[in-house]
Amino acid sequence: MKELLKIKHLNTIAEDDSEKHILKGLNLSIYPGEVHVIMGPNGSGKSTLANTIFHSPRYIVTEGNILFDGEDITNEETDKIAKKGIFMSFQTPEEIPGVSLAQFLKTAKHSMTGEKPNLYQFTKEVESKMKELGMDYSYLNREFNIGFSGGEKKKNEILQMLLLNPKLAILDETDSGLDVDAIKTVSKGINLYKNEENAVLIITHSTKILKSLKVDKVHILVDGKIVKTGDSSLAKEIEENGYQEYSK
Repeated sequence: MKELLKIKHLNTIAEDDSEKHILKGLNLSIYPGEVHVIMGPNGSGKSTLANTIFHSPRYIVTEGNILFDGEDITNEETDKIAKKGIFMSFQTPEEIPGVSLAQFLKTAKHSMTGEKPNLYQFTKEVESKMKELGMDYSYLNREFNIGFSGGEKKKNEILQMLLLNPKLAILDETDSGLDVDAIKTVSKGINLYKNEENAVLIITHSTKILKSLKVDKVHILVDGKIVKTGDSSLAKEIEENGYQEYSK
């Protein structure tokens, strides 16, 4: 089976600091049907990896390649990467004044498919997903993320993922700052999305979101490198012992 995402010897620097490499020869392969988790101490390069995959202008690749579905996307434009089937949720979701959640979702769907969604069918689909995530329908008429709690913003991210149905979902600390009930809802959304043809890459500090998920591989990222890969038991080890063993 061909990798959905293959990262080969990836080295990156920050746009504003060319003297220091953040990712240092990172390798990663994710196959369809898999759930991968990346854990690591603060400053290890976890969010840098997610942003580099999406070709954020804040990070520059100095060596290595990112292949998605067999195609090199290392220097592809961000919007084109999204249209190829990669979705990313952010640690701190953006707020967009003047744009309702309903408008945003319709525009995003149109942009991804190239076709205007049937309004009736799309509304039914949106309401169905919102019900599964325990979201109030009235939020559709509210400005995008304006006045939303942290948990509501993260549910909104998962709602977008379910509606856009990407091939690969990258979740960058989606569980950060959430209470137990909100984490359960996010986990439920991931399980609703997950199938044998797509894949999930979860970046997290906590093991709480993993308890309701079937995780295939856990990677420990320290100082820009993946220093160990294991199964879900590796996350439990980190929860109990921390990263001291891997930070020597």
